Amino acid sequence: MEGSPTLSSEQNAALVVLSFLHADCGNDEFGQAVVSLGKELTNTWATCRDDDGALEIDGHLPSNSIAAFIDDIEPLVELNWPGGHDEVAALQEVAARLRQISDQFQQHVVDQAARNLHRSIMSTPSDQWLDLLTVEVQRVMRQGVGLEQLPQEKVIMALSLTLVKQVCKHAPRLLGSLFRVALRCVSPPTSL
Repeated sequence: MEGSPTLSSEQNAALVVLSFLHADCGNDEFGQAVVSLGKELTNTWATCRDDDGALEIDGHLPSNSIAAFIDDIEPLVELNWPGGHDEVAALQEVAARLRQISDQFQQHVVDQAARNLHRSIMSTPSDQWLDLLTVEVQRVMRQGVGLEQLPQEKVIMALSLTLVKQVCKHAPRLLGSLFRVALRCVSPPTSL
């Protein structure tokens, strides 16, 4: 996937994760939770940070900042993300490619893994959820997902985001915490 951006910042990772979660989410409780999370993120970034990540004294973006609408995320919200429209579109393309990989997973395997993860996180402190997600992803990968022809780090990322989405669809109240877990999964510099 040459020419794709790297997930070098938390904001880029957040856009990829949010775009992944928002796809096909509808207007149910989960969809509303995703919209709310998107608004919260963009409001935070639009009022607290400039392009360098530094806090603005007056709470506004600097005049040389380029804020772009994410019009590809249906009526989600007018999200103002740092960077230009091209960067936003490239990051959304990363999310779309991860969804394409996700679409190839066998649904019964994903459903079972999501049930296992949900059961585990409900009885474990949230600071251990990343470890639980990692263990479940590794278990599924050992079982085999039939996508050996694809770069495994992309398959792992797609599987991680798919499991987070599945759990959140059944328990939308977990979205904020699992979103942060998902960010930790995709934030290390990686090329997609």
